Amino acid sequence: MLNWKLRSSHKAKVNSPELEKAMSSYLKTLASPEIGFFGLPNRKDLVEESQKVFNQFKNKKYFVHVGIGGSALGPEMLLSSLGNGSGVQFVFINNIDPDDMCRKLDKVDLKEALIYVVSKSGTTAETVAAMAILMNALKDAGIKENQYKDHFVFCTDPVKGELRRLSKEWNVATLEIPSNVGGRYSVLTPVGLLPALFSGINIQDILEGAEDIQRHLSDPKIGASFFELAQWLKELHDQGINQTVLMPYSSLLKDFSAWFVQLWAESLGKSGKGLTPIPAYGATDQHSQMQLFMEGPNDKVLMLIEVEKFHNDYSLKNSLSGEAFKNLAPFKLSDLMKAEFEGTLTALQENGRHVVHLQIPSLQEEYVGQLILFAECLTVMVGELIKVDPFNQPGVEAGKKYANAWLKNHQ
Repeated sequence: MLNWKLRSSHKAKVNSPELEKAMSSYLKTLASPEIGFFGLPNRKDLVEESQKVFNQFKNKKYFVHVGIGGSALGPEMLLSSLGNGSGVQFVFINNIDPDDMCRKLDKVDLKEALIYVVSKSGTTAETVAAMAILMNALKDAGIKENQYKDHFVFCTDPVKGELRRLSKEWNVATLEIPSNVGGRYSVLTPVGLLPALFSGINIQDILEGAEDIQRHLSDPKIGASFFELAQWLKELHDQGINQTVLMPYSSLLKDFSAWFVQLWAESLGKSGKGLTPIPAYGATDQHSQMQLFMEGPNDKVLMLIEVEKFHNDYSLKNSLSGEAFKNLAPFKLSDLMKAEFEGTLTALQENGRHVVHLQIPSLQEEYVGQLILFAECLTVMVGELIKVDPFNQPGVEAGKKYANAWLKNHQ
């Protein structure tokens, strides 16, 4: 099970009326039919539909994932942390850089590819642009519109939107993003489940892991330490400690930090408030950002994720005479990672930094599922405490409006 522990001199006021009120609102949010992310581990229908589409297209050699923001960051995180054991080659079209687009598409034989287009509205400009490019490439490859059903799968709103309309026109298989689940909370929907299946990931174990931790995130008695953590973050935020470093000690969880950045920033950065997320990963960033984290402004909370047991390991035994080689010879590579983690944790504490120590037994599906739901629930609970809506993104919508205006003015 995922564990977490505060490593800080600051103690949260866990019996405050403020926390009680926020907890009550948070629990109502989790139970609300308008907010669906918390119930996703129990949505067996979404698993069945994803499995059905996977069985239909499982012989494809390439998986081209088209999406941006929450439509791509979650699936990329799942694949980098848990896959790819299937042999399928993945390409993520997650930006509109023409040079990057060219490099990625040059790697794909579109005749052997499944193109998975993910957009709840079906009108996201970057996704529409990628679709136009792919349709032109399919035409150049001799694939006609009446064959699109053999090459496209859509993931979108269950009842409305442009992709839903096109799915009927082209007879394309379509998976559901529940209408009550926003993009950055959607990784446990078919947004992430279908690419995970193609990557050989056990999606049942991911969802069962998330289900296992639900009570710890929704019961004030069982999950008392979770609510204490949220209150602690809020109190530090009020003192100007308003940056959050997420630093897993695992290269395979690097994209988990990227996924968390969107979740934390887009959910909490509103009305002049917010906790700016900073992605990092150990031990690599001990040789870059750690100097700032250790001795720079004390305005950050550092969340360090420890993986207790790695699936693989290497002996550092050697016969070289140098002192550095001799010192490491009795150990394995995982011992060095453990030593660096513990050393950094101790040094941060001694320097008066505010640290959360998160720990998972190993990097496997059930624990990644727990990390996902933990991060999502923590985001919502902190949102309640700092009094912002963790489910809207007005700043993003404003940028879209001006981008559309620019395009109209330059037609």
